[in-house]
Amino acid sequence: MTQPPPGFDRTLLLRDGRRVRVRPLTPEDAPELGAAIRNADAATLRRRFCGSAPKVTPRLLEHLTVLDYERRFALVARSPDGPGVAVARYEATGRSVADIAIAVAPAWRRVGLASALLNMLGLAALERGFDRFTAVYSADNRPVAELLDYARGSRVIAEGIAEAEVRLRDHPEAPVSRPDFSFFQRNS
Repeated sequence: MTQPPPGFDRTLLLRDGRRVRVRPLTPEDAPELGAAIRNADAATLRRRFCGSAPKVTPRLLEHLTVLDYERRFALVARSPDGPGVAVARYEATGRSVADIAIAVAPAWRRVGLASALLNMLGLAALERGFDRFTAVYSADNRPVAELLDYARGSRVIAEGIAEAEVRLRDHPEAPVSRPDFSFFQRNS
């Protein structure tokens, strides 16, 4: 198993004064993640999955938590007393493109957590050679639309489904030039 990368453990101060600890998601998070999916409210699941949530199985949880931290990367945010309150992830869909998803518990929304996680994921993706995030979501999901506006994303809406793209070079903390990642390339 690939070890989580250093440098992603941090404590964030949110707009309402609460703090969360953010770190890379690991297989040890699988039981809590499964419970969160099973217990999420119907509206959240519909907006996140554009329908019903997938069935929580050991195989799904393994897919969501066993990561290489290069092509598949995820962060978990925990409240000070320990429970997870948000998960943010990207998964490569092409050489330099990754699909992104962020889920935040209702009591932790609208305080800057999703924006902070998007920033952290964007910087991680840039460091790993990605230049775009994409997302598919229910077009009536206003919080996601607002997050995309914050990230300077573009979207196309058809039949109630939105397809969005965020160019990571537009990220306010993006490096001016792309770092040289050639020494990380592996033989295929």
